[in-house]
Amino acid sequence: MSTPRVILEQALKLRPVDRYFIIEGLLKSLDEPNKTIDEIWALEAEKRLQAFKEGRLKTLTYDEVFEN
Repeated sequence: MSTPRVILEQALKLRPVDRYFIIEGLLKSLDEPNKTIDEIWALEAEKRLQAFKEGRLKTLTYDEVFEN
């Protein structure tokens, strides 16, 4: 089995178009949707919206968020 360093050295010898293909594949593999996480975030968003509507959520203005 090749080590990551060996794989990188081999990849760097490829043509730019082939390196791009590998990079795209690796990036896509890191950004795969996770249904469970998506469901958790959807529930959290609903809770936050409900809290906002009920006045239980402290809000900030644009200026407050981005002041330095």
